[in-house]
Amino acid sequence: MKINNYGVNPVNPYKNQQLKTEATKKTTMNFADQLEISSQAKDLQGIKPYSTERAEKVQAIKQQIEAGTYKVDANNLAKNIANFYRP
Repeated sequence: MKINNYGVNPVNPYKNQQLKTEATKKTTMNFADQLEISSQAKDLQGIKPYSTERAEKVQAIKQQIEAGTYKVDANNLAKNIANFYRP
């Protein structure tokens, strides 16, 4: 009895693994990171962090603190805190 190996190819596991890794490399390279900034964020970027009036006020308070003449108005502070947290 004679048996021939027609249609059966020998298995090469190294080549099969190499083909799989090449295929995954090709599929992963197609994706790219994207970043989209909303219109609200763009508007916020255009706003200056501090206005000149605010900077002058901060500078005046710093000078008063350094001189030791800065006094906190407790009633005004309480009103501002209440208004901030009040809906």
